[in-house]
Amino acid sequence: MRADPRATVKRGAADLALLLAIGLFMGAVGPYGTDGLPPRQVYVYWLLCIVGGGLIGVAVDETIGRRAPGFWRRLLATTVLMTPPTTLLVMAAGHVVAGGALSLARYWPLLWQVFLISIPVMAIRALVWRRPPPVVETRVVVTPPLPEAEAAFRRRLSARRRAARLIAIEADDHYLRVHTDAGSEMITLRLAVALDELSGAHGFQTHRSWWVAAEAIEGARWRRGGGELRLAGGLTAPVSRSHAATVKAAGWF
Repeated sequence: MRADPRATVKRGAADLALLLAIGLFMGAVGPYGTDGLPPRQVYVYWLLCIVGGGLIGVAVDETIGRRAPGFWRRLLATTVLMTPPTTLLVMAAGHVVAGGALSLARYWPLLWQVFLISIPVMAIRALVWRRPPPVVETRVVVTPPLPEAEAAFRRRLSARRRAARLIAIEADDHYLRVHTDAGSEMITLRLAVALDELSGAHGFQTHRSWWVAAEAIEGARWRRGGGELRLAGGLTAPVSRSHAATVKAAGWF
């Protein structure tokens, strides 16, 4: 994809403004003995060093540094690679502004100083342009169950409710109260058998005596050490502590 020229110009202008601000700050502080120079020379020296070195760092970061994975690896790679040419620039700036010597003996000790200054400069730039983590909105989307997933259990219901929407199953001693959108009915069956027959359906056990169809849930809340699910048709199903993890995994708590 081709970069937007206007965005590139704006980013370059922002980088330059940031480097100018850092250069002016360093000129005001005057570190590494530069405070002994006349004020004008101090500012010129640090502006040359920070802006010139920063532009070298930006070029390195946008070409080679971007290949390094992770924030810190990219910062370290960029700083290490920009330090040698930036050190040459710093020596040249010192020679032009203050008559500093241009010698190999001065180059090697200066490398470390340039590296220490380059790290925070490039870190500030990286933090300015660092993108915030994406905000992901999650929603519970329930897919309607396949007809065959409930077929075995539905055959136990009366003809009137066999094709109705299944809402919940409530165990009552050796009976089950089956709640549908066509009303409720009692059948003789153990909950364990019903759970086995509904193992492929979209629903889950919320209590030792309750099974709930996922698509029938309209709301949930947790209170007094337990939970409640508001179901279609005004029905309320309890959620026990032992089954709360299943409901939470479905995104309801």
